[in-house]
Amino acid sequence: MKTHFLSLFVLMAASAAQAADLDVTVSDTGGKPVPFAVVTWTPKNGAAIPAAVKSASYVMTQKNVQFTPFVLVVPVGATVSFPNQDRVNHHVYSFSPTQPFQLPLYGKGQTRTVTFTKAGTDALGCNIHDSMSAYIRIVNTPYFATTGADGKTVLKGVPEGAGSLRVWYPLMDAPDHEIARSLTAGKTNAPQAFSVKVRARMTQNGSY
Repeated sequence: MKTHFLSLFVLMAASAAQAADLDVTVSDTGGKPVPFAVVTWTPKNGAAIPAAVKSASYVMTQKNVQFTPFVLVVPVGATVSFPNQDRVNHHVYSFSPTQPFQLPLYGKGQTRTVTFTKAGTDALGCNIHDSMSAYIRIVNTPYFATTGADGKTVLKGVPEGAGSLRVWYPLMDAPDHEIARSLTAGKTNAPQAFSVKVRARMTQNGSY
């Protein structure tokens, strides 16, 4: 029995020793925090996406005639729900080449779903309300997060070793709206700060 618990402890300790946390801050060139920036970590040799990550709950809500959140990040293979919490009907769509789709008119209390099978970006629009816009970023890694109102986030439990830390934001003035940084994740990592040039927010009308 003691051997069993010791083995379990050793396994847990070894697992913890092989994982790291990455603290990331994203701000614009004026020093203001950038919320809704997508931060991902991709190990040098890649990483499989666990079924539990794919099957987690991912929701893009329609409320007060707008999409919430402005940016949603999901892994390849995830299914996103699009609940309508407004009193008016919505017709959600995307013309993005990553995965174009149409969710014809549906009303309050109704939900539609879309499964995303390819990495990339889908810009969302509503065929009834042109002012509505949002983005779904589909990533091919299980290590992802979005920044909060303070422009900060933490990627927890990333595997130690070499990899690529990426920041994507739909309004970033950069190739493919993304910047990347190569680094080696370890048990102790210096906080990673990114300063990005951001253009004014504007309606994308479901194209990208």
